[in-house]
Amino acid sequence: MTFARLDSGKKGELLAEAFLKSKGYKIIARNYRTRLGELDMIGEDKGCVVFIEVRSANSLRFGSPLCTVNRKKQSRIAKASLAYIKKYGLQYKDCRFDVISIEGVDSPDPKIDLIRDAFELDAQYRY
Repeated sequence: MTFARLDSGKKGELLAEAFLKSKGYKIIARNYRTRLGELDMIGEDKGCVVFIEVRSANSLRFGSPLCTVNRKKQSRIAKASLAYIKKYGLQYKDCRFDVISIEGVDSPDPKIDLIRDAFELDAQYRY
């Protein structure tokens, strides 16, 4: 991965965080790592724990950033989120998965879309 791509990714996460805060989210953690995977952000929205995946791109040459949150990526996010839930005893709290898509992350006017409840846990991951 090039340094330019890393910088764009960091910029996307900063844009996403500012956007979420403007919508009333409280950010609890960024880049939370487990041996099962990484969670871009963990937030709280009206008492609900929210696991947030940030996807950004400068062009749509390879499709929308949302298209990259496929079943495999969802599975990794689910596994990492369950590790977080278990570690912090959140089994009885409401939780959901949101995805933020940022198109034109390096442009002066990036397009930011938030998909609340973007996907659900597969039955195999539920308590």
